[in-house]
Parts: sequence; structure tokens; C-alpha cells
Amino acid sequence: MVINHLDKLFVTSDASTIVTELEVFHPAAKLLVAAARAQAAEVGDGTNLVLSLAGELLAKAEGMLRDGLVPAEIAEGYSRACAKALEALEAAVFPGSAELDVRDAAGVAARLRASVASKQLGSERVLCPLIARACIDVCPKNPANFNVDNVRIIKIMGGGLPDSTVVPGLVLRRDAEGTVKSVSNAKVVVYAQGIDTAGTETKGTVLIRSGEELEKYAQGEEDALERCDKAVADAGVKFVVSGSAVGEMALHFLEKYGIMVLRVPSKFDLRRVCRATGAVALVKLTAEPPSPEEIGFVRKAS
Repeated sequence: MVINHLDKLFVTSDASTIVTELEVFHPAAKLLVAAARAQAAEVGDGTNLVLSLAGELLAKAEGMLRDGLVPAEIAEGYSRACAKALEALEAAVFPGSAELDVRDAAGVAARLRASVASKQLGSERVLCPLIARACIDVCPKNPANFNVDNVRIIKIMGGGLPDSTVVPGLVLRRDAEGTVKSVSNAKVVVYAQGIDTAGTETKGTVLIRSGEELEKYAQGEEDALERCDKAVADAGVKFVVSGSAVGEMALHFLEKYGIMVLRVPSKFDLRRVCRATGAVALVKLTAEPPSPEEIGFVRKAS
């Protein structure tokens, strides 16, 4: 049971949650908290092991200090022991194997088996090849720059574990807003806000004396919105992503020009769309066409 500085109560056995919510002041304890957070960010599991192992190492180091060793000597000894332990583990698990090639799917899958089996026992034979393939597909030239956020999991109702597959690119579990459901090799533009008629920040009053004036007022709004949508179409865009609601009138004009519209309300998914397509999230829909630097590209969207 942990009560943080906001008086919020946590009842958990997860070491990562405990060390995150605790207020730690001792320098050595802060190192343990930093190590546990790094383990959680890098692997997503094993924080209990990190804290337990680090605590035992510190306890042993305290005894060595009493025996007359200096901290530098203790640190060097731990480094040598770590190197020998890793060599012994590599020789025991993968005898006669050379250094792992991070783009070798079979080798990566074999090394993932223990970690996956600790959470999904019995499913590691199915999951490990899929995880290895997904990681290799998004692995940059320098593996040290690997971004774990580039591998995502989408669950679809009605399927099972044997139906799992790796889909290159970005998958969003949402349907298109209009009748245009699929485009290929298309330019894409992303809007962080909704796609609709522009609204003013202050209230205004419009005096309309006749039905003809009312019709002209409505027609003026429609013409302004159509100019904005036509500017998008003139830039060669066939796929529009909106971060909020899409107005009925705006959707009508976008479909008139054969543009597919997708609403992505999550700002995190919107960032992933921009990163995957190379587009820049625009603030609002305007009559000016988006520049080539702001337009992304998708091979297929459906």
C-alpha cells in the first residue's frame, strides 16, 4: 500500500508503480529507482529483479567497504563479474553461436522466447516469430536508436492468437467517415483540429431581413468551405486525416472531389500517423492549399 504526495492510495505489488510513486531522497536509493524506471522503459518488465539484485549488490558492497576495499575497486569487480556472467549465459543458452545479428529473425525469435514465455506461457512459439519480424521491420540502421513505440498491437474482435499477423505500416481500427473507403498511392494531409466551417472566438449578430438574404448567407458559408476543400484537392491530396469531428457539409465537398476522410481522435495516434506518412499536422482548414512539405504519402489506405 502506497500513498503518494497527492494522498492517492495505491494497492499494488508492481515494483515499477511503487518506486514511481514513492518520494526517494537517499542517493543510492535514487539510483535504484532510476535503474527500475530504465528497465520498465526499455523492456517493460523485470523491475522486481532489478531492485532485488541491485539491493543485494549494495549490501555486498557495504561488507567489502568494511574489509578495506575502495568503491572504485568494487565497481571494477562488479563490471568484470557482469561480463563473465553474460559470457557464461550466452554459452549455456546458445552454445557455439556468434554475436547476434539483430536482423536475423530466427536468432531474435530464439532469444525472445524466455521473455515471452514468462508472460504468455505456451504461446511463445506463435508470438516470438511475429515479434521478431515486427521489430526487424522497424529497426533503424543504428539498432541503438530503436523506438519501441513503432511496434503496436491492435486487437480485433472475433479473432484468436493463431490469426495474429504482422502488418507493415500503420493500422488504425476505425472506419472512414464517408463513402470513399479505399485509396492507393495517395497524398495525405493531417489536420489536428476538426474539419468544418470556421467559427469566431467572439459572439456576433447578423441581421437578416428576408429569406433571400438568409439563402445568400448560407450560400456564402458553403462557397467558403468548398474553396477550402477544393484547395486540398488541387494539391493532389486523396486522403485527409482529422483530429476531431468532420462537419457534414465539409464531408460532402471532400467526397465530391473523391477524397477519403478518416477521423483519429487520439492525439497520440495522430502523431503516429504524421510520423508514418511524413505529414505535418495543420492547425485548421484554410483556402490556401497545403505545401509539399506539409503533405505526406500513403501506399494504401482502407
